[in-house]
Amino acid sequence: MVNWKLILNIAKTHLLTKVKQTSIAALGVTFGIGAYITLVCFMTGLNTMLDDLILNQTPHIHIYNEIKPSAQQPINLYDKLNNSLNVVHSIKPKVTQKKIHNVLPIMDYLSNHDDVNAVLPQIKTQIFYIAGSIEIGGNLTGFEPIKEVEHFNLNNYIIEGSAIDLNNIDNSIIIGAGIAEKMSLKIGDRVQVSPLDGGFFPLKIVGTYQSGIADIDAIQSFTNIKTIQRILGKPKNYITDLNLKLFDLNVAPKLSNEIEKQFNLRAIDIQTANAQFETGTTVRNLITYAVSITLLIVAGFGIYNILNMLIYEKMNDIAILKATGFSGRDVHLIFMSQAMIIGFVGGILGLLIGLVLANFIGTLPFNTEALPTIETYPINLNPLFFVIGFSFAMLSTFLAGYLPSKRARKIDPVKIIRGQ
Repeated sequence: MVNWKLILNIAKTHLLTKVKQTSIAALGVTFGIGAYITLVCFMTGLNTMLDDLILNQTPHIHIYNEIKPSAQQPINLYDKLNNSLNVVHSIKPKVTQKKIHNVLPIMDYLSNHDDVNAVLPQIKTQIFYIAGSIEIGGNLTGFEPIKEVEHFNLNNYIIEGSAIDLNNIDNSIIIGAGIAEKMSLKIGDRVQVSPLDGGFFPLKIVGTYQSGIADIDAIQSFTNIKTIQRILGKPKNYITDLNLKLFDLNVAPKLSNEIEKQFNLRAIDIQTANAQFETGTTVRNLITYAVSITLLIVAGFGIYNILNMLIYEKMNDIAILKATGFSGRDVHLIFMSQAMIIGFVGGILGLLIGLVLANFIGTLPFNTEALPTIETYPINLNPLFFVIGFSFAMLSTFLAGYLPSKRARKIDPVKIIRGQ
């Protein structure tokens, strides 16, 4: 029967009598795990931020009426030419309305769908911004501000004012930062907008929007649905786009196909709309985890070398233990206990150092016009990273201690004492 109290006391004595070697071994574990925690928290934080930039502004499914040529051309309806090869040049798109037909029943159906979290109607149109003698072309989007803030984090991109003010103030508008700069406009000013079919409508500026993409900020503005319907002279059921937010992003391709077949509308899922972005995300994640795994493996070899040398330097102690009656198994357990103690202490210290460094990085200023609401570097303190780091510390020290201690249990004490 193993006397664990005695085994652990001897292991503790060995560690304390060789404080320098013990400290070096523990620091090897500490810095390896600390570097892993710092790196993975920082890199995954950056990846999450980049993903959110797209996901926060992109609906899971975008539904609209697509303008496209008719699949059935008039010449195909002429029976006498059925067996002929017909070539039609300069095909014009068929005349279609921008609005979604029977939009209210469609919205009710989708709102009650098990996979749909929210249905957000929008109206998009082209306009001219007019301030004095300045006239700039742009886009105006009408939506329900409260829903947009809730599901697309719109307030993260509003650098002045609030989207909720569009609900509270009649005939109001949030303009792009590029437009505001070009036309010297600020909150409280009024800007006239003119739709393509004419007319002038003064709107009060209640906010400034900055997406981080200069070309968009130079043309894009927002208002509520009632205001844009009034500008266009359209009824309350006039809606040009529907944006869906789903509970599960992975069902978007399947549901978009169902919507297209059922309602004869164009439905673009987020995977199709952002195929290149998805590829970039996959590559970034592969790089992050490849670097992290490489770092852990390098740290593991360092830990093995340190513990191997530590046990090699204690050959005399091994000989004395065996000469006084300790079995090879007892010697094996003593050095395994030392390795696990070093792994535990070094792992805990590594987690603490990684946490401190990650939080320090999270306080560093990160100011860029592309991300106006982000003030510091993003970090991702996922508890799973800490579990992986500590588990690796224990596993690597177990393996690093097992191989040398297994060799130590087979050592003949007589040969060592004779060698002295």
